[in-house]
Amino acid sequence: MAVSTTAACFHLHRLPIRPTHTANPLALTFTLRTKPSLYNPLYNSNTILHAPMVTTSAALSKLPTAIKSSLIDPDGGTLVDLVTPVAKRPALAAEAETLPKVKIGKVDLEWVHVISEGWASPLRGFMREDEYLHSLHFNSFRLQDGSVVNMSLPIVLAIDDQDKVRIGASGDVALQGPSGHIVAILRSVQIYKHNKEERIARTWGTIAPGLPYVDEVITNAGNWLIGGDLQVLEPIKYNDGLDHYRLSPQQLRDEFDKRGADAVFAFQLRNPVHNGHALLMNDTRKRLLDMGFQNPLLLLHPLGGFTKADDVPLDVRMEQHSKVLEDGVLDPKTTIVSIFPSPMHYAGPTEVQWHAKARINAGANFYIVGRDPAGMGHPTEKRDLYDPDHGKKVLSMALGLEKLNILPFKVAAYDKVVKKMAFFDPSRADDFLFISGTKMRGFARSGENPPDGFMCPAGWKVLVDYYKRLQVEEEQKMTLSSN
Repeated sequence: MAVSTTAACFHLHRLPIRPTHTANPLALTFTLRTKPSLYNPLYNSNTILHAPMVTTSAALSKLPTAIKSSLIDPDGGTLVDLVTPVAKRPALAAEAETLPKVKIGKVDLEWVHVISEGWASPLRGFMREDEYLHSLHFNSFRLQDGSVVNMSLPIVLAIDDQDKVRIGASGDVALQGPSGHIVAILRSVQIYKHNKEERIARTWGTIAPGLPYVDEVITNAGNWLIGGDLQVLEPIKYNDGLDHYRLSPQQLRDEFDKRGADAVFAFQLRNPVHNGHALLMNDTRKRLLDMGFQNPLLLLHPLGGFTKADDVPLDVRMEQHSKVLEDGVLDPKTTIVSIFPSPMHYAGPTEVQWHAKARINAGANFYIVGRDPAGMGHPTEKRDLYDPDHGKKVLSMALGLEKLNILPFKVAAYDKVVKKMAFFDPSRADDFLFISGTKMRGFARSGENPPDGFMCPAGWKVLVDYYKRLQVEEEQKMTLSSN
């Protein structure tokens, strides 16, 4: 998510709550709806699709004393878990050795991780052709019961001509990770044509050169796609010191229940947390408390898969996030920090639907969306690739996301009068300084301090130290290349 904010405000003042019983009689799903004549929209669903509302006071008076925090059912009703039980792993590994093998890359492994834990529920493997076409052309799947779930990004695996020949008529294929070890079996496979230009054009809205994910994953990929059902041998681990942060959707749901949450609001970002972000997150929690929720929890959920080269690396971001919690900028008691393992496409309104959908499967019932979510600058022109406001507008219309409450950013900027981050006041616009993510990284790279109150000092030191190390490494490389 981009670090800049949008002028659209959200209003959470005593909105009606409609409790809906889920399959679990102890669990309640709360869906907030707005009356257009009274409130600004929550950029949510089409209100004509929903039953009449009840008042907040009436709903709250009927709440049980113990509320399950899994407020939103996973897409398809059941959370997908494709990791093989421990007792069955030796037999599956032995079978995998007998099958044709396809070696997958680092980003492919991240998708195996995503699929296996249920982030893409109800998807159970790499997409076969029908699933791919539904995703590519409709951004959704229609289930057998007629319901629609969002699926805006094709999750596919490319193979080359040699792989296709090696697989032959085999119905099952073993997938080898980047290090050569077998990570999964793909069952009942289907191989179909990989039309790269169509995939790129429909996902990004352009085929301009320089799209990071395209350059990393698609351009040199094979001309075929292989789909099938995944059986993953064991949980995907990266052994980078951060695996304990990679909580699965089920682990997150269990943690929400353990902490007694009655609302969960998710915030994704791929940049360090500054005090403007913290202001927004703390204000969101306050507004949920004002609505009558007793224990809303924040899911601070940084993206942990592939990112473009100039983004701050994951390990640095996680260290910075820990300092934000240590310094009390965010309350550790009401915040869960976890890594979202998905790769980043930078596909704007198309991708932000995926980010929101995945949080449904993790149990969050509120999702905070900012200005130009999942966007980037145009790769060949000096302009934004996407309209900065289209992400939140698309989320308000997207099929399959009706049950998720979308919360647009308020504008946060540096108030030069009070010397801290504050919500923008247009009546005294000259008093505010906007510090973009690019400018923030520029400060850290040059060693220049941002204004006091922009970021907690310990968190800022993490960034400065990172760019110092990066500069030393670049100088060493230049020295070696010149010798």
